Amino acid sequence: MRILGLDPGTATTGFGIVDLIDGELTAVVYGVIKTSPKTKMPNRLQKIYRELTQLIHDYAPDAAAVEELFFGRNVTTAITVGQARGVLLLALANADLPISEYSPPKIKDAVAGYGKANKAQMQLMVRNLLNLEETPRPDDAADGLAVAITYSQYYRYEALL
Repeated sequence: MRILGLDPGTATTGFGIVDLIDGELTAVVYGVIKTSPKTKMPNRLQKIYRELTQLIHDYAPDAAAVEELFFGRNVTTAITVGQARGVLLLALANADLPISEYSPPKIKDAVAGYGKANKAQMQLMVRNLLNLEETPRPDDAADGLAVAITYSQYYRYEALL
């Protein structure tokens, strides 16, 4: 099974694709979709949509997972991240992919075993779970991989039931 994980953002959307074969996880590709703050929002969202659509076409994932919106104090940031999430969900739905959504604490719990794990702990676990030589950079790419790993953990759990 090939899983696409997404960490939404308008400036930087992190993505990670992993293969789950016979219970083993392998990183296929990871990175970020970046947009410029100087570009108008509709064009930024269009770029995110187009690049994600191309990624889906190139790597043909079987399922996708997206990090849920974490509402902090900055309402403006929450709204723009929500717009990016909407674009991601639309691209995934248009590709007829099954989509799961996970909150940040669920992702941290699934990857690090602790729902309040810090960024360094998460990156270390992503690196170890995927047997990577280096920590994925930038942070958003590691977050995308963490979302994909979370999907795999829940998928395996549900398969046991």
